[in-house]
Amino acid sequence: MIWRRSTGRAAWTRCLPSDDGSDVAGMKIALLQMTSGISPAANAATLVAAVADAAAAGAAMLFTPEMSGLLDRDRERARGRIVAEGDDRVLAAVRDAARARGIWVHLGSLAVLRPDGRFANRGFVIDPAGAIRARYDKLHLFDVDLPSGERWRESSAYAAGDSAVLVETPVGLLAPTICYDLRFPDLYRALSDAGATMLSVPAAFTRPTGAAHWHVLLRARAIEAGAFVVAAAQCGLHEDGRATYGHSLVIDPWGKVLLDMGGDAAGLGFADIDRARVDSVRAEVAALRHRRAIPPVVLAS
Repeated sequence: MIWRRSTGRAAWTRCLPSDDGSDVAGMKIALLQMTSGISPAANAATLVAAVADAAAAGAAMLFTPEMSGLLDRDRERARGRIVAEGDDRVLAAVRDAARARGIWVHLGSLAVLRPDGRFANRGFVIDPAGAIRARYDKLHLFDVDLPSGERWRESSAYAAGDSAVLVETPVGLLAPTICYDLRFPDLYRALSDAGATMLSVPAAFTRPTGAAHWHVLLRARAIEAGAFVVAAAQCGLHEDGRATYGHSLVIDPWGKVLLDMGGDAAGLGFADIDRARVDSVRAEVAALRHRRAIPPVVLAS
């Protein structure tokens, strides 16, 4: 059964179940839907509480959104709070909490200061000993002008990553990605070709793009890869004035939505993962085995 509760100590309440209302036996994962603010200390407290709650509920792994430690569109104000990875107190707090609670954590991403003075949008996979097992810097940076008037230039302060990564976890061979990466299917093709069985897409989607594209793109990535997709998201109105879409999702390899946390509230959600589902779906529709190199495209005359 799939449940959710607020990040405080309130009682459990039922969250949105799988599409057909059925329960799925398997390994439990937790997703933290956040409304991150401009205080890293406050965000760290939310993350540490979520680690404790996820572990207490029996989750093998917790997934958190993009920019879990700081969400601030004021670049000058944010600059004073973005530090090198080794000095990041949010990262240190989550590592300590993972070790104390004995749980895996995919910390969706933090803003990290690089040696060259630019920032990286960097995700971390942390094991139950508190060790960092994988790092991933966002490959595709969000530079857009939306019809709503929103204008984003992530590349003005952030440097793009230069590698993709897989890491073995209890819930599968995990491929960490971040938000805008979702729009580039070649990345997920490469990850599934390399053996990924779970794709993680932590995000801070805008409301206009989320309403139009979030569900369909995530389900497409799951179906194309024959893999689970886990997408922990930011939601609501943030301290810096932005509004994010929410709807943290877990999707199975057939494209079935196992968890949708809605767009209204932050909180902790749970879903059960049956790792055998990957093999069964890939056996039913062997699209991965049928992939071919695409020949050169020619213009017909």
